[in-house]
Amino acid sequence: MNVKLGLDTFGDITFDDAGERTSDAQTIRDIVDEAVLADEVGLAFFGVGEHHRHEFAVSSPEIVLAAAAGRTKDIHLGTAVTVLSSDDPVRVYERFATLDAVSGGRAEVILGRGSFIESFPLFGYDLGDYEVLFEEKLDLFSQLMLEKPVTWQGTTRAALEKADVFPKTENGLTAWVGVGGSPESVVRTARYGYGLMLAIIGGSAARFRPYVDLYHRSLDSFGRPQLPVGIHSPGHIADTDEQAWEELYPAMEANRNTIGKERGWPPYSRLQFQNDLGPEGAIYAGSPETVARKIAATVKTLGADRFDLKYANGTLSHGKLLHSIELYGTRVAPMVQDLLASA
Repeated sequence: MNVKLGLDTFGDITFDDAGERTSDAQTIRDIVDEAVLADEVGLAFFGVGEHHRHEFAVSSPEIVLAAAAGRTKDIHLGTAVTVLSSDDPVRVYERFATLDAVSGGRAEVILGRGSFIESFPLFGYDLGDYEVLFEEKLDLFSQLMLEKPVTWQGTTRAALEKADVFPKTENGLTAWVGVGGSPESVVRTARYGYGLMLAIIGGSAARFRPYVDLYHRSLDSFGRPQLPVGIHSPGHIADTDEQAWEELYPAMEANRNTIGKERGWPPYSRLQFQNDLGPEGAIYAGSPETVARKIAATVKTLGADRFDLKYANGTLSHGKLLHSIELYGTRVAPMVQDLLASA
């Protein structure tokens, strides 16, 4: 097996080394620097999420990615995720076709419904239309992917009659759908012919194996070729296990508790954190050796083609994130390949 290793960030607002909150603007500039380092250490992908709330700085990931494109050479650049339900498929396609041009064909879009709902009222959408919005807009985006005039009609936006979109890409656009664990979403992803990106943020990765099998069976039933499966999970890397855990826990605790108050979650605890670090948990944190072993085990279990580490978690400082990225590219990535080769 040969797996591609990438990184994701939601643009978490960080704290500096003095414990002061970093501005939104500085966080965005730091993200571009982090993408540059990810390219320098040979990673395959750098993803930036879309959010519209105070914990996260990035609401327009394509602009951040375009800035990164001008300072990188090889790494693919994309989203994690683009909230297609509350956006316009035509504008999404045009923005990513533009990113593909300025990056020399390195753009990828990961489409999803998002785990937050702030964009729906912000852009005038009714949450009662949550399902139909994504279904119809994914259908339209799939037709736009062909880069031919589109005739389309739905209930969530104006109809199109032989409408064409520009710019055209040179080799087509790479697109995925982010899925959190719904069988219906897996089948839909296969039906439209997108790569499957599994967001595994809790519990054992092994429980997602039935979804991978369902995806491959569905691709066969729709007469489509085999397409890649990716994994998105949080983590953090430091020189030792203890250092990584002590750096990550307070940052993750603050983030989880802030969001948890809105969603009715119990307070995040050390016990839950330790469980998440174990083989049945979804956090990939520790020394390079610890993280590499856990990633390799997950990739083997699911037969994945790519693993994207959500390296920014809560208030972790820019300096700690840079060190984590460096270790991920220079130490973790080669160890994962060696472990998979020996298996």
